[in-house]
Amino acid sequence: MFKVFVGDKPIILTTKVEQETSFKNYLLETVNIRKVIKELNNSNLESVRLIHKNPDKLLKKFLKKLPNVIAGGGKVFNENKEILFIYRNDKWDLPKGKIEGRETIETTAIREVTEETGVAGLEIVKPLETTYHIFKRNGRYKIKITYWFEMKTSFNGNLYAQEEEGITKVEWLDSGRIQSALENSYANIRALI
Repeated sequence: MFKVFVGDKPIILTTKVEQETSFKNYLLETVNIRKVIKELNNSNLESVRLIHKNPDKLLKKFLKKLPNVIAGGGKVFNENKEILFIYRNDKWDLPKGKIEGRETIETTAIREVTEETGVAGLEIVKPLETTYHIFKRNGRYKIKITYWFEMKTSFNGNLYAQEEEGITKVEWLDSGRIQSALENSYANIRALI
């Protein structure tokens, strides 16, 4: 099973057909994905389930439905066990961005965290869950596939918000502040934290 978010509502890729209650079932092979996105955005449906009999083909077949954007990002801890957050588009988020050229996804994640926040000395600890969400740019829907990494740093310099990317704040948040930030965040980010 995979979840692909449209805003905070998931499209669930699954092999199981379940009785529809607050969601609708569609066959992955024949679904009109743009219609599903509109339906999620403009109704009280909580989710949509796309069904395919082969669990190994669920994600691959879904990703062919829309153009893909590959990104890397970081859940960064400092020496005080605080997590690095950015504030963009009136939401708390984790730093991430698109892959450039032939760089590895790990290089992308470190570069993007540094560019968006000013934090240096980043070290990848381990890979985290990959997230998927659908967004609209220039009138076209795309799927962003974000490869996340847990990172650590001993950086204690000034934080820098990359304003040209729409970031207005960069902050280290402790566990108490993280909980309130997550109330104004994205479903993908809540799942990572």
